[in-house]
Amino acid sequence: MPHPNGDAKTPAFLHHSSALEVLKEFEERDGLDIKALLDSKRHGGLTYNDFLVLPGYIGFAASDVVLDSPVTKRIALKTPFVSSPMDTVTEHEMAIHIALQGGLGVIHHNCSAEEQAEMVQKVKRYENGFILDPVVLSRNTTVGETKALKEKWGFGGFPVTETGKLGSNLVGIVTNRDIQFEDDLSLPISAVMVTDLVTAAAGTTLLEANAILAKSKKGKLPIVDSKGNLVSMISRSDLTKNLHFPLASKLPDSKQLICAAAIGTRPEDKIRLQKLVDAGLDIVILDSSQGNSMYQIEMVKYIKDKYPGLDVIGGNVVTREQAANLIAAGVDGLRIGMGSGSACITQEVMAVGRPQAAAVYNVASFAAKFGVPCMADGGIQNVGHIVKGLALGATTIMMGGLLAGTTESPGTSFVSREGKLVKAYRGMGSIDAMQDKKAGAGAKDSQKSNAGTARYFSEGDSVLVAQGVSGAVAHRGSVTKFVPYLAAGLKHSLQDCGCKSLTELHKSVANGTTRFELRTTSAQLEGGVNMESYEKKLYA
Repeated sequence: MPHPNGDAKTPAFLHHSSALEVLKEFEERDGLDIKALLDSKRHGGLTYNDFLVLPGYIGFAASDVVLDSPVTKRIALKTPFVSSPMDTVTEHEMAIHIALQGGLGVIHHNCSAEEQAEMVQKVKRYENGFILDPVVLSRNTTVGETKALKEKWGFGGFPVTETGKLGSNLVGIVTNRDIQFEDDLSLPISAVMVTDLVTAAAGTTLLEANAILAKSKKGKLPIVDSKGNLVSMISRSDLTKNLHFPLASKLPDSKQLICAAAIGTRPEDKIRLQKLVDAGLDIVILDSSQGNSMYQIEMVKYIKDKYPGLDVIGGNVVTREQAANLIAAGVDGLRIGMGSGSACITQEVMAVGRPQAAAVYNVASFAAKFGVPCMADGGIQNVGHIVKGLALGATTIMMGGLLAGTTESPGTSFVSREGKLVKAYRGMGSIDAMQDKKAGAGAKDSQKSNAGTARYFSEGDSVLVAQGVSGAVAHRGSVTKFVPYLAAGLKHSLQDCGCKSLTELHKSVANGTTRFELRTTSAQLEGGVNMESYEKKLYA
């Protein structure tokens, strides 16, 4: 190094080529390993904002990162995002569109069992391979009835058979084009249906059926047996969806979208569950603020015994002891979090819960010993929090407030006092949610059927104690753009960490390769925006 005064004396530096060898002289890697970071005795309970992941080596493009991750023991997602079962977050629209992006929607249960089952049916019928239970009409079905069915199910192509049932002789197909401009609602569809049909024989593979449908230029391809009886059907619109949504969460056999729904742990929830299973439910989440209860353990055992093909996610839990009871009962997945949600005040009111980072690490590391995937639920405000939740051992991330502002959420949009477009959002422990009468169909005792009171064990309380709040969140646009933004951000973060997949991230954290650093209050301020004024656009 030249001396300022021109003195030629140069300090004796090590040669640059020896840098990697000198690095080996350090006893451990830079930063903290996961155990040192999450040592509650030394650092207390940490939240996502209390630490950072240290960068690794980039040897690949962000587009090479794979986000596949299990949500239960048997089902994996291509995008590790799950929408929360809240009545201002997930109904069928959210469940459909997040599934098309590779995630999973969990339909809330703050409604009647029939309404919830109907939402599950809409998800399952949205995208199909072989439609094994198509809506079938008879010759005598009227145009008015057909239009009503189109309004109910959201599609307008129906096969027509002699008896109006599957397994009967196929006589025609009625589509939206056939009834769109027909004013006589009492006219039987036999007068307007298409009878010049292209069909495929039973036993035709999905690949062969898709090829026939592509060549025929028809909208529907009925599958018939040797006697001409309808056995299933394929839709052209599903071929288009397959092209546009390659990451869609689907079952491998039926090609239907994967659908999850929440229920409580009351005796009447067993009746609700039967309706959901009949509608085609794939995953049930037992919705409770405190999952380590005799009610949930009994419900897990009941479901695993009666519905062995149905996956069960238990929770919520924040300790190893809570998790152990549910794992022993047979859950296929766990939901982690208590009081960390943006609309939740459980920690404040009940003085019970756990900081989310500490909860995710301790539960996920224990559950991993038994192959039970974990869902980090709560405290997610940005992409960075998603990365941290996954780095701590979660396999999927559940989001409520972050998705409540999207177009597909059932919340109401309005302009705030500040002139910003927002959507209504409320915690399921809020007074508004617990007093909602939809679950009880307007009955006087609707409090006993309410999802909010059930989640917080308040069905019989004469005075409701709020564990959540009502408010509004910024409108974020459509899930079809917002979820890809979150996924792209996650891929770039994994690239910075030097991990090409979530599986690799978990292994790297476990063996100490991926390191962490605690953040002081000043460090958190430093990592934020420090400008007089600015505009924060998240994606373009």
